[in-house]
Amino acid sequence: MFSVVNTADRRSWVVLAFAVVAFALALDLVVPHGDPISVDFHTYVAAGQVGLEKGWSHIYDQTIVGIEQKELSPGQIAQPFLSPPTVAYITAPLAWLPYNTAYAVWALILFLTFAAALAWAGISKGWSRWIAVVGALGPWWVMHAVNVGQIVPLEAAGLVIAWRLARDRRDALAGLALLAILFKPNNAILVPFALLFAWRLRLFATWAGASAAVLLLVLLTVGTSGMTDYVTQLRGPLPKGADDLTLHGALAATGALAAVLRVLIIGAVLAAAYRLRRSPGLVIPLAIIGSLIVAPYLHASDLCMLAAAGWMVWEERPAWSWRAPLVAVWVLASPYLYLRGESPHLRQWPWFEIALLLFLLVAAWWPLTGGADSRRRAPA
Repeated sequence: MFSVVNTADRRSWVVLAFAVVAFALALDLVVPHGDPISVDFHTYVAAGQVGLEKGWSHIYDQTIVGIEQKELSPGQIAQPFLSPPTVAYITAPLAWLPYNTAYAVWALILFLTFAAALAWAGISKGWSRWIAVVGALGPWWVMHAVNVGQIVPLEAAGLVIAWRLARDRRDALAGLALLAILFKPNNAILVPFALLFAWRLRLFATWAGASAAVLLLVLLTVGTSGMTDYVTQLRGPLPKGADDLTLHGALAATGALAAVLRVLIIGAVLAAAYRLRRSPGLVIPLAIIGSLIVAPYLHASDLCMLAAAGWMVWEERPAWSWRAPLVAVWVLASPYLYLRGESPHLRQWPWFEIALLLFLLVAAWWPLTGGADSRRRAPA
C-alpha cells in the first residue's frame, strides 16, 4: 500500500512538473522580450565551432568568432565571446545541427533542466511544493534567459541540485554539482567558500579538486595564450547596462567605496555561513545573493540565480514570515507587470537582494520564525 501511494504521488508531481514546463515554454513564445532570439547562444555555438575546427586556443580571437557567427546565421548580430571556455565546450556538439534546430534543442535543455531540478530537489509537500516551482520559473528574467539562450538556467539548476545534496549530506555529489558555477563564476563564486566556512570540508574539497581538473583541461586545450586573451578582454569596457544590477547601478558606488562595500559584504556572508553551519539550506542562498551583490557586472538573465536562491529559502523556511516576501518578489517579477512596464527597473533589483541578504544575516544571529521547524526537517 505504501509503495502504491508513493508511486501515485510520484506520478502526480511528474505530471505537474511537465504541466509547469509546458505552460512556461508557451509563455516564453508569446512574451516579446525585445531581444534578438538566441543572441547569446549564437555566440556560444560559434566559439564552440571555432574550437572544433581551428583549435580551442582561438575561441577568444573575436575576428574568427565573428566570422563564424555570420556563417551560422547571417541575420544575427555578432558579439564578442566573453564566457568561460566551459560554455564553448558544452555547446560545441550542437554546432553540427542546423542553427535553428540547435537553438531549439538548447532552449529545451536550459528550461527543462532548471524545471526538473526544482521539481526533484523540493522538500515541501502538496501545493506548497508546486507554488515554489512556478514561483521560481515565473519571473520574466527566466524567460528572458531562455529567449537569448543564456547559460544561467543551467548554472541555476546545478546550484539547486547541489542545495538538495548538501542538505542530505551527500557532500561529494554536491561538490560535483557545484561545478556548474564554472559556467559563469561571478553569479555564485562565494558559494563553495561559504560552505567551507560552514565546515562542509568534504564538499569544498570535492569542488576544489574537480575545479582544478577542469582548469587543467582548459589550460591543455585553450592554452595560456588563449586564457591571457580572455582575461585581457574581460578587463575591457563593460557593455551598456551591464552594471545596472551591481552596486554601481543601485548605489552609484565606485572606486574605494565599492571595494569597501564588497569586502564588508563578503565578510558578512562568510561569518553568517559559519553561524548557519547547521543549516546548509540557508548557507547556499545566502552565498548566491552575496555573489550577485558583489559582482562587477551582471545581465538580466543572471537574476535566474536570484530565483533559485528564493526557491531555496522557500523550501528551507516554511513560515509565512519568510514566504510572504518571496511571493511579493515573484509577483513583481511576473511577465505581466514586465510587459506593462510596471516591474521594477534593473537598478532596483539589487535593493531586493540587499533586503533578502539582511534578512538572512539577521537569521544567522537571531533565528527567525520558521527556523526550528526547518531544523527538525533537516537530516541529521
